[in-house]
Amino acid sequence: MKKISFIIIIIISIFIINSLARSIYDLWKKQDLIVRAKQDLDKEKEENQKLKSQLSVVGNEQFIEEEARNKLFLAKPGEQEVIIPQELLDANKSAKQNKDNAPNWKKWWSLFF
Repeated sequence: MKKISFIIIIIISIFIINSLARSIYDLWKKQDLIVRAKQDLDKEKEENQKLKSQLSVVGNEQFIEEEARNKLFLAKPGEQEVIIPQELLDANKSAKQNKDNAPNWKKWWSLFF
């Protein structure tokens, strides 16, 4: 009778130890999950701060005026708009590229001779 009760106690102890080991393992996994969630939360808070600062900049009247001038081509009353044809801009860029590609010694040579 003592042997049977001893064996039963050992089997029950093994089941208890097994369940405790699984519980500890699950808790370690959940702890890693919590750490990752906190890191994600910190990243989201930083992004939120950046967006709030951008919102304060965008809400500024000077920013709105600058965007209206640059992107919508609007002008204040009394100002006159100047529109440069794209062909002139392209010609100017190509002339700069052609001149800048020559080595410096050739530029000096052409300047003096």
